Amino acid sequence: MAHKIADHYEKVKKYHPDYLDSVENLGLIVKRSGPVDEKHAQLIQLAASIAAKSEGATHSHTKRALDAGATVEEIRHTVLLLTNTIGFPAVMAGMSWVNDILD
Repeated sequence: MAHKIADHYEKVKKYHPDYLDSVENLGLIVKRSGPVDEKHAQLIQLAASIAAKSEGATHSHTKRALDAGATVEEIRHTVLLLTNTIGFPAVMAGMSWVNDILD
């Protein structure tokens, strides 16, 4: 199930293609350099997105986690696991961003 790429991302890619090509290639190289599979990589990046308070990245990695085979339960559990690390209010904000995609 492929999800629509954010309009803002497409606009940046249009005006700065070399920049985004480099960013995308770095992401691919890092993923290929280790043993973490795509689903778990997306769940890790989802958690980091919430910790960084990035709504856009949270939306993106929620979509990517679904595309990589993560279940709704795995995604929501990933968010809840952050509670003791980033705090309840930050987890609730992150869960609302995840639910923007899941609902």
